[in-house]
Amino acid sequence: MSRLKEMLSQAERVGVIGSPSTTSELAIDVLGTAADRKLVGEFALFAFHQDGLPHYAMGQITEVMLRNVWHEDPTMRSLIRQRGRVDAVSARQDTHLAKMTLSAVFREVGGRYEPAVLGTVPSTGTPVVLVDDAILDELLSAYRDQLFYLGQVFGAKPKLPMWFKHFGTGPAGAGEAYHLGIFGKTGSGKSTIAKMILLAYARHPDMGILVIDPQGEFAKDLGGDPAPARFRLPMKRLVEGMGRRPYVIGVQDLVLDRWELFQQILFESPFFERLSVPKGENRRIAAEVLSERLQKARVKLEDLHTQEAFQRAWDLLLDESVQKQFYRSAGSRERFQGMLAEADSTSFYEEYWLPVAELFCKDRSEANTVGSVINGLLRRQGEGRGLYVVDLSLEQSADLFWNDTIQAMIIKRLLEELNWQARKAYEEGGSLNTMVVIDEAHRLAPRRASSEEDDAIQGVRRVLVDAARTTRKYGLGWMFISQTLYSLDVEILQQLRIMFFGFGLALGQEYQALRQLVGSSSAALNLYQLFRDPHSAFDDESRTYSFMTVGPVSPLSFAGTPLFFNAFNRVEEFLRANGFEVG
Repeated sequence: MSRLKEMLSQAERVGVIGSPSTTSELAIDVLGTAADRKLVGEFALFAFHQDGLPHYAMGQITEVMLRNVWHEDPTMRSLIRQRGRVDAVSARQDTHLAKMTLSAVFREVGGRYEPAVLGTVPSTGTPVVLVDDAILDELLSAYRDQLFYLGQVFGAKPKLPMWFKHFGTGPAGAGEAYHLGIFGKTGSGKSTIAKMILLAYARHPDMGILVIDPQGEFAKDLGGDPAPARFRLPMKRLVEGMGRRPYVIGVQDLVLDRWELFQQILFESPFFERLSVPKGENRRIAAEVLSERLQKARVKLEDLHTQEAFQRAWDLLLDESVQKQFYRSAGSRERFQGMLAEADSTSFYEEYWLPVAELFCKDRSEANTVGSVINGLLRRQGEGRGLYVVDLSLEQSADLFWNDTIQAMIIKRLLEELNWQARKAYEEGGSLNTMVVIDEAHRLAPRRASSEEDDAIQGVRRVLVDAARTTRKYGLGWMFISQTLYSLDVEILQQLRIMFFGFGLALGQEYQALRQLVGSSSAALNLYQLFRDPHSAFDDESRTYSFMTVGPVSPLSFAGTPLFFNAFNRVEEFLRANGFEVG
């Protein structure tokens, strides 16, 4: 008897294969001894023979149905209405039928377990047992080094084995890049799951990782100063323990390097507004003309913060030939000249020019241009490639001019540089083996453009949609983190290979979008609707962060069916399960 068969003989038996069953969904007649235990969400397994070899099929119990044919009889129902129960049939004649959605099949060949398919339905009466950690360890013993754990099987004790392969070749490689999506309402645990997954990918030393962080949450964690929370992952210590160095680059350290950006940011800033040029076509032309004249005067971008560069710009604005390019009427020019004459140029330099020009200054400590950041990310450095986090949060902007539009412009610049260098590096040396994490993706790539949406956000969305379509062949994958499913651009959703769905997508348009992605499997969606709001728990210790995952994220999901799990609720559990030092 093989080791696995011996383990199955000692496992808890909960039922037998019943009728009707198909190769995708099996009916399980629940044994009386298991009728009063929780079964929904449990992983179950049965052994059978196919083509002369022992096989093992595994799946998740998604539903349990109670039937009592006597209670369905009209005459008996009349008696029950009067008496409440009929002792001869109530409870005693109950039958429980469970539905099991198949997720994985293995065949045993020479003591090894290989992926297989369920090509037939085993006979009725075939025993069905519950899976535990020991059984999973035995089945997946050949892949033990590749496994990673985010939590336990939904509503059960066994840890759900997952694997997050890098985008290169080899035993731990997927051979190609793919895109991931993590969705859930605020408080559903999606950010924590994203950080766990980031650690899973960081285990691959030759995989590059870039996090574009509009809110600054990842930057705090990887900078060693996580926000106060009960579940505080020591991200910096863990990443450094893998031989990786996290580079946290704030706005103060990021140097912009395009005149087009200067022109756009100057347009958004109060500089021209204080000179009576309202936001519109005139201001756009004024910013464009000033940018062109400064370039012709051989003023360098990195020198714009100097008093000399500002004075050159101020003199250009005093030039009537320049004024005529954005103000055709003499009256408008006279008003503009009057504002210039009354303005204190020193005050203008300090309050309105410098906050914009400093974005392009290289004299700041640890300054990095956009190009150098992306070059460092994609450069093949052998073992221990860098992990970069670009912190674009408002609190990092300090004295710089900053708002959501400027943030979007810089993100667009980063993405354009990334796509350009990725294409170039791919042409020179094959797969890039790089993952890019986009937080707050619903803000950067909304499904529909609104009338109030500015050009910067539209530009980011266009770049992200194009990247989702084209960069997989470069070995460049993307992880999109979003509070909403319906509001994210549909073309990005269609390109996602692996998806995680947390609490909060079971109503309205969110649920319709979920159904389109998961398919028409009512059993899986019914199980998803059982997810509880984590914040409805009585205390922190009893909070449950449940997720449904779709795609090839687990050796138990190659049948393509959704898997359900509860994320670890304690940091120590996560660290211990994945072999990290608990300290």
